[in-house]
Amino acid sequence: MADAAKRAQVSKRVMELTAQAVRKLKDPRVGMVTITDARVTSDLREATVFYTVLGDEEQVKASAAGLERATGHLRTTVGRALGMRHTPSLQFIADTVPDQANRIEALLAQAAAADAEVHKIAEGASYAGEENPYIVKDEEDEEDSEESTR
Repeated sequence: MADAAKRAQVSKRVMELTAQAVRKLKDPRVGMVTITDARVTSDLREATVFYTVLGDEEQVKASAAGLERATGHLRTTVGRALGMRHTPSLQFIADTVPDQANRIEALLAQAAAADAEVHKIAEGASYAGEENPYIVKDEEDEEDSEESTR
């Protein structure tokens, strides 16, 4: 088992080498692919490579198919450059973080607009009853209740 520093170093190197190798692919299905991250298991035998694709859903599917087809070639290229005894097997996973971030930003903007509308409505509002709706005992009431209990 490799320590955390070695895993981080190998992960970074796998990410860089995979990005370089993907740029050199001649498969027309692989479009504007960006390698965003790579994670290697503790035994350095398997690497998960995360990627994003610039384009619509059809281009994402085509790029996924192209990367799946080129996995063997990419593994060979990365393995030669790494110079390790065992080359990690590569698994490509589409990175959905940017899509989720855009979705969250849109939801936050929608919530901010709704909050602004509520503040605008509440601007000229007044209390329905008294300003302090809670019962407050006077000092005289407290003295009367103490005398009645004696």
